[in-house]
Amino acid sequence: MNKKNLFKWCLYDFANSFVFINFLLYFSTWMVVDGGLSDFWYNAIFAISSILLFLSAPTLASFTDKYGGRKYLLNFATIGTFLGYGLATVFAYLGTQYIFIIAICFLLGQYFYQLSFVFYNTLIEDVADIEHRARASGIGQFSNSLGQVAGLLIALPLSATRLQPLFPSLILFILLALPMMIYFIDSKPKNNGLNIAILKGGEKEYFRKMKIFFSVSIAVPMLVSFFFFNDALITISNNYPIYMERVFGVSDNIKNYLLLAVLLMSATGGIISGWVADKIGVLKALKFILIGWIILIPLIATSKTLISLSIFSSLVGLLIGSVWTVTRAYLSEILKKEELGYGFSFYTIAERFATLFGPLTWGGIIAVLGTQHTSYRIAMLSMTAFVIVGLIILLKWKREPKLLKV
Repeated sequence: MNKKNLFKWCLYDFANSFVFINFLLYFSTWMVVDGGLSDFWYNAIFAISSILLFLSAPTLASFTDKYGGRKYLLNFATIGTFLGYGLATVFAYLGTQYIFIIAICFLLGQYFYQLSFVFYNTLIEDVADIEHRARASGIGQFSNSLGQVAGLLIALPLSATRLQPLFPSLILFILLALPMMIYFIDSKPKNNGLNIAILKGGEKEYFRKMKIFFSVSIAVPMLVSFFFFNDALITISNNYPIYMERVFGVSDNIKNYLLLAVLLMSATGGIISGWVADKIGVLKALKFILIGWIILIPLIATSKTLISLSIFSSLVGLLIGSVWTVTRAYLSEILKKEELGYGFSFYTIAERFATLFGPLTWGGIIAVLGTQHTSYRIAMLSMTAFVIVGLIILLKWKREPKLLKV
């Protein structure tokens, strides 16, 4: 492994966790509970940002495969994340009458946050060789979880209101991301300018490559499966703070402590699963993880006490860290070198485009049944179906390696 690149790669994942966790915990609740945004429209933000990602990410990934510049576009997405979330926070301080503008700014921040992973994930190629990528991915996931823990600890003394932790999180995010943005050594630096003509050409090439890729790549069953089971993971994560408040009426501080426990378990899961996956195989490890999800999601949905919720949520945390570690490592193993960037763009789309059907399912259930706690339990339980579909696809859909001519 390239230890210098590994450190900067992990530090970046540590950094972006600050904005992820505190905007998830505090800002999401502020928009829905304080700002008056409905559960449906809150979840629609993630669906719309995913559509934007689908329309742009593969073209940009094709550009990096052909001309390089993964770190260049990662830096662009990082700045966009900072500005989108920053403007959302500024308008939130101005008052709830700007909730529509706030939602748009949050949407843009979410889009750029998602886009950054298209380029961040492919840079694992410059961090570790194939034999050590599961471990490198596990260390990265550990850093992500550790960053979320650090973000929550920093937010605790600032949580008198739901907006106070946001600006400190943004500042720490951009400062800690700088080593990656400036000093990370990209083996494929940008060798051509990014302009409209190249993007139009990239769009044509994208549709051509997409047809070939989905026809022959052995990564496709994994990506389709990932789309479904990650749908449950992302939707539960995005709505979990709201779920805790609506179902159990817990305070923000209790949410913070519970999320700390979940994240510590997630960090542990990232390290353990990377080591286990290298020993038993990443595909077998992934199947065990999904079975765990199928067992634990219904237990969370039917939990009657905060103690039982805490226990089952902590166990889910172990699997959250594990699933991203294992899937990222597995995909980096089965993708051919010439399709790495393009393939990972679909991984990121599958990861984030899962925020289309899952959130709309969750938001639709709340819209139809109302905001009583039973509705949220049903919404939580419904996520099990997505994991089951993902596991079935992973078990039943096999594809033999073929030559990918792009």
